[in-house]
Amino acid sequence: MRETNRLINDFRYQTKNTIWKQMDAMGLNYAVYSNHLHGLSPYLMDKEVYIYANTENIVVVCVDCCGHNKEQTYDESARISPFIYYPGRFKRESMVWKLYDTMRIMKDRLRKCKFETRVYGILLTEAQITNFEDLEEMWATHDIKVIDNFSTLKYRRASVNDDKSLRGMLYYDAALDSELDCPENESKAESYDKYGHLDDVEHDEFERMLNDFINRPSMDDDDDDNDDDDISLPSDKIIQNANLSVKVQILKPIMNPRKELDKLVGCDNIKCRMDELVAMTRYNTLIHRAFPAGKLHKVSLHSIFLGRPGTGKTTVCKIFGSLLKQAGALSKGHVVVCDRGTFIGTLWGDEERALRQVLKKAKGGVLMIDEAYLLNSKNENDPGKLVIQLLMDTLADEKQRDIAIVLCGYKEPMEKLLELNPGLQSRFPNKFEFQDFTIDELLEITKLRVKDYDYQFTEEAWDKYRSVLSNAYRNRDPHTWGNARFVANQLERIYIQHASRCVKFQPVNKYDLRLLTPYDIVPIEVPRSRTKMGF
Repeated sequence: MRETNRLINDFRYQTKNTIWKQMDAMGLNYAVYSNHLHGLSPYLMDKEVYIYANTENIVVVCVDCCGHNKEQTYDESARISPFIYYPGRFKRESMVWKLYDTMRIMKDRLRKCKFETRVYGILLTEAQITNFEDLEEMWATHDIKVIDNFSTLKYRRASVNDDKSLRGMLYYDAALDSELDCPENESKAESYDKYGHLDDVEHDEFERMLNDFINRPSMDDDDDDNDDDDISLPSDKIIQNANLSVKVQILKPIMNPRKELDKLVGCDNIKCRMDELVAMTRYNTLIHRAFPAGKLHKVSLHSIFLGRPGTGKTTVCKIFGSLLKQAGALSKGHVVVCDRGTFIGTLWGDEERALRQVLKKAKGGVLMIDEAYLLNSKNENDPGKLVIQLLMDTLADEKQRDIAIVLCGYKEPMEKLLELNPGLQSRFPNKFEFQDFTIDELLEITKLRVKDYDYQFTEEAWDKYRSVLSNAYRNRDPHTWGNARFVANQLERIYIQHASRCVKFQPVNKYDLRLLTPYDIVPIEVPRSRTKMGF
C-alpha cells in the first residue's frame, strides 16, 4: 500500500481557532469515515472521542474537559510519562499518556490485520499546560498534537460521517476490535486482512483511483513542488482602442490555499460555503475519472461577493482561484481584478473589445469585477449595461468552462443589480456575504500583521493601541469604515513613526528595533459621517 499522510496532514497544522472547523469539514468528507464515541476502552472511558479513518490514516481526537485554566505540568522530557503534576498538589495520570497508549493498542490491532495504517492523535484540553513549549516537539515525534487552554469543551460537538459503505470503516472497526488483543483470535485478524485485500480487479482499480485522487500531492503538503511558477500569466494591459489602454491587476495563485483560508480572521460562513463548493467540484472530477460516461452534477463556479471595503473579498477571491485549481476545476487559478474603468472607453465598441481581452486573460482562473453594480446606472444609455449583457451572453456559452467570474460590491446595490437582471441572478448562484469585523477581530488582525514583520508591542503600547482603535471603532461611519484596510493603513503610520524614532535615537539593543512603544502609536483619524441638511 502506498503510504500517504493527507488525512493526518489535514489535522497536523490545525490550531485552537481552526480545529473544530476542520472536524466539521471532515464530517462532510465523502472519502473519510468518522464516528463520535462517548468513551473509549480502556484509557479514555470518561472522554469524548472522535475517530477519522481512511485506507491509510486514522486520526484520534480526544476531548479533555478537565476545567478551564487548570494548570498542569507534565513530567516528560524524552518520553511520554504516565504522570502529570498539578502545581502544589500530587501527581495524576497524564492524558497524553492515555492517548498514546490508546494509539499503541490501535496500532497493534491494525498490524495484526496486516494493515499499513498510520495512527495520529490529537488532545484537546481545557487545561493550561505550563511546560507546553518544552514538550511540543517531543510529542510530535510520537505522532501526538496537543492543543490546550480551551473553555467549555463539554458543549462542543462536531459532525461525523458514519456512512457504513465507506472503506475507512473497515480500518476503524479493526482499530477498535478488542478481540484482536487475544492471541487465539488470529483467524479474525485474517478475515480482516482478506476483506481488506479483495482480488476483484474492478474494485481494486476504483480503489486505486480513489486513493490517488484523495491522497494525491496537493499544495497543502510540505514536500510539494510548487509548479505555480511554471504557469504563464497574462500581461496586465487592456487595449480599449488605438489611443487608450488601461491596466488590470493580476494575482498569482498561492501555494497553500486551504491553510491561508484557515488563517483568515472571522469569515466562518465563507470558509464553510467555500469548502462545500470545492468538495462538490472535486467530487465531480472523481466521478468523471471513475465513470467517464456517468452524469455529473451541474456546479457553477460563478459567485457574488457581498461586503464593505476591507472585509477580505479580494483576499478570499485569490484563495478561491487557487482552491479551484487544486480541485481540478481551473487550469491556472490566477485572478484578474478589474472594475468599471476597465471596460468603459471613449469610442463605440470599446466595451466589447475590453471584455473579450479580460475574459481571455482570465481563462483558466478567476475574473473578479469589483464594484460591479457601477455597471448598471440609471442612465439607459450607460455603456456599462452593454458590458452586463455581453457578460451574460458569455456565460450562456457552454464552451466557457475554464473560468470563474466573481462580482463584488456592497450588499444593497449588488442585490439591486441582481433584481434588475434576472439572468445574472440565475447564472451566479453562489453568494458569499462578508460581514464587518468586530473590534476583537480587528485586534487579532493587528497581531497577525505585526507578526509578519516580527514586531512586538510593549504592554503599554498595546494598551494604547487597543484604546485608540476601540475609540475609532465606536465613532466609525458604517458606510465609509475600512475594516481590515483601516488597520493596515494605521499600522503603516505606526511603522513610519517607529522607524523615525529608531533612526533618531538609535537604540543600543538591536531587539529594540522590533519593539513598538507608546511613542509609536499615533492618533487614529476616523472619517465622520456628514450631518445632512434640509427638511
